Amino acid sequence: MAVIQEALVMQVGETFPVGNRVRVVASVVVYHHPEHRNEAFDLKGQEGEVIQVLQELHGRPISANLPYIVKFDKKFRAHFHQSELEQV
Repeated sequence: MAVIQEALVMQVGETFPVGNRVRVVASVVVYHHPEHRNEAFDLKGQEGEVIQVLQELHGRPISANLPYIVKFDKKFRAHFHQSELEQV
């Protein structure tokens, strides 16, 4: 049920261009956060900047599962799906 509610937050076809500020709206647990190395860390509510949108590799179009790369601080960035983010 939570997945359906989160999907309703995003409008169909809405994208986040490079440079946009975004907030993580879904519960995304990572283990590679520099301050919480090898511990579960939930990114829900964190804000960052879209630094890259993966659309092609070596000049060929790709369909990445997690195309948005978001930078949170100098040392930490993560990949996200469109439904996990909202524009700030």
